Amino acid sequence: MGHGGILSAVSTPIKKLSPQLINQIAAGEVVERPASVLKELLENAIDAGARSIEVEVEEGGIRRLLVRDDGRGIQGAQLELAVAPHATSKIGSLEDLERVGTLGFRGEALASIGAVARLRLTSRTEREEAARIEGDGDGSWRGPAPAAHPRGTSVEVRDLFFNVPARRKFLRTEKTEFAHLETVFLRAALSSFDVAFRLTHNGRLVHQLPLAPVREAREARLAGLCGEAFVESTLFIEHEAAGLKLYGWIAQPSFSRGQADLQHFFINGRMVKDKLIGHAVRQAYKDVLFHGRHPAFVLYLEMDPAGVDVNAHPQKHEVRFRDSRMVHDFLFRTLAQVLGAQRAGDGAGTGFRPVGAAPVGAALWPRTSYTGATTPGQIAMALAVQEPSHRDESAGPTGESVPPLGYAIAQLHGVFILAADDGGLVLVDMHAAHERIGYERLKREWAAGGVVAQPLLVPMRLGVTPAEAQAAEDASDELKAMGLDLGRTGPDTLVLRAVPTLLADGDLEGLVHDLLADLVEHGRSAQIEERIHERFASMACHGAVRAHRKLTVPEMNALLRDMERTRHAGHCNHGRPTWLRLSMAELDSLFLRGQ
Repeated sequence: MGHGGILSAVSTPIKKLSPQLINQIAAGEVVERPASVLKELLENAIDAGARSIEVEVEEGGIRRLLVRDDGRGIQGAQLELAVAPHATSKIGSLEDLERVGTLGFRGEALASIGAVARLRLTSRTEREEAARIEGDGDGSWRGPAPAAHPRGTSVEVRDLFFNVPARRKFLRTEKTEFAHLETVFLRAALSSFDVAFRLTHNGRLVHQLPLAPVREAREARLAGLCGEAFVESTLFIEHEAAGLKLYGWIAQPSFSRGQADLQHFFINGRMVKDKLIGHAVRQAYKDVLFHGRHPAFVLYLEMDPAGVDVNAHPQKHEVRFRDSRMVHDFLFRTLAQVLGAQRAGDGAGTGFRPVGAAPVGAALWPRTSYTGATTPGQIAMALAVQEPSHRDESAGPTGESVPPLGYAIAQLHGVFILAADDGGLVLVDMHAAHERIGYERLKREWAAGGVVAQPLLVPMRLGVTPAEAQAAEDASDELKAMGLDLGRTGPDTLVLRAVPTLLADGDLEGLVHDLLADLVEHGRSAQIEERIHERFASMACHGAVRAHRKLTVPEMNALLRDMERTRHAGHCNHGRPTWLRLSMAELDSLFLRGQ
């Protein structure tokens, strides 16, 4: 810019913005599209103690959006304050702001909406008659005036952005805007099972959701909003520790998604999209999810409101934790334990159809540890030397219960093991299953023996950012415990002196930079463990029994028993299913028996 431009800018007089323009600018942080309006109104209704919420939408919410609730209502004398900027009944001091227990709290929602649309607010409390206030987006309001209304509140929003044409032209088609709006409605319905919801669009009923006070009713609501297949594939979680409580539903790994579109996480009832939470969930699934796939879940975290800052984002989507590491570890360890805690044959997952698999299958979640062959050579030889544990396992021992994966009856084309359990037919991919068994054994051996560090003949100097250098210095003891000797030699310089032996011939500079990025972003890193696990996965793959190798019946049964004792044995190291089950009912239906 030339001097003339600078002088011109400096000479422009400073003017105070009008209240209407201030509200319209502020609305840009709150109101992006009709879905943004619905989010704010639903939060207000839930905060008001509503037990029933009705939403009426016309033309994707652009023309009209009405939210009606049966909550506590607003006194007529306070309606003007309700639509004033930054007026709220939910906080009154800094201490309140540090322990926010409501979904809304800033008091800017109605004022912001009223600055960019025509708004009508009607409300009635238990002890007073109903009253109404109306505005046309020009900063002035008519009322309060008497009105007819049951206890609760109705907010009607018409002609969104009619007075801000530049904003209105960025709205999409009716179909697109309604899709965004329906997503917000879905999330609200998932956040509040103790509220009944109803949604209509252009006079057509879209969702009618009754109260869901018990788990069965909640799973019925989940099925309606997330699909029957999701609910049928989920494991229910309920765990509490260190003042944190996590509960909800996680889908088994075979029910993965091509995108992260079925991931709902709520903190104290508030829907959030948080990087720390996403990282913890990905870490829990990392050993059982196919590359490029995303887990599906609906999870709820309850914690002391003082431990989480919900005022970190204008639309309150992101949060900050006071002890982010504790929260991350709690989420990761809880989910990882659940994913590895189910035994083969447990009710969870029975009748589940994995992605890409034709027959109905069942996921396998064993929980017992196993000690046996640990080196790649021993893993490759393990099947040949194990003795059958029963006299005639092809038919199964008399007088004893059938194991979860049954007893082997044949081998198909040198690739699959066919086994009979007490309810049907089990098919096992023998290479994939053996690969998982070997991989888990290598991980256990490494965990029991600790990390062996190898000094570098020539220490490696690395240029990093000051934040990365500080993170490495703060975590130096932890890094040494993982076999990484990484010292700080300057404000933005590190020197690498030793690395884990298993990673000595890898991309050390890339490893360190990835690790430091994790430390800065999340306060912890699993890069070393992940790289070592990648090596183990490769070793297990090469050590696993090859396809087209003929196995005896005792060898096949030994593999089945190993699967029942191995964590995550329902999936190979790449996330593919290792076994499927066809029940007798499913087999009957294939042959039209009984029809």
